[in-house]
Amino acid sequence: MPTISMFYGVLIQMYNNNEHNPPHFHAIYGEFKATFNFDGEVIEGSFPKKKQKLIAAWAVLHEDELNANWQLAMSGETLYKIEPLK
Repeated sequence: MPTISMFYGVLIQMYNNNEHNPPHFHAIYGEFKATFNFDGEVIEGSFPKKKQKLIAAWAVLHEDELNANWQLAMSGETLYKIEPLK
């Protein structure tokens, strides 16, 4: 699964295929794994609350890029890296 961003120890990944709906991304932080929608809400898994807030802020800032990458993923194309949270 391609890593599209990384910040504060959190890996943000998105599958590159057309079998995953609704639009979402995966986050990994140590032993924690969760699936987030593009509003930054956890839809599956668990994640530390402080990191969830960072991911939610990042997702809102980069919603357009997330949607563009989602379209690429659904087409089986290479995904672009997204600027990390600073």
